[in-house]
Amino acid sequence: MLDRTKARITEERSSKSAPMQDADVKALLATVQEVVIAKGKAVRSLAAKDAALDDLKGPTGNYRAPMLRVGKKLLVGFHPDTLESLLRG
Repeated sequence: MLDRTKARITEERSSKSAPMQDADVKALLATVQEVVIAKGKAVRSLAAKDAALDDLKGPTGNYRAPMLRVGKKLLVGFHPDTLESLLRG
């Protein structure tokens, strides 16, 4: 999908060896306007200022992966259709 949409990865981080901390996520939220949260087949969108850190966590208490910032949007969790839509603009 990344090749097909010609997406460019500027930063990559392993959720296992370097998991996101609350301060990292707060800083990331400050750079976006919208957060798109994917939990299984469900997808919801909210303003970044309205997103609570707990909204971005999975059942284990860790932040959902992947987290992808595309422009002023942040996709949290994996949903292939939403990811492709964001990458295509």
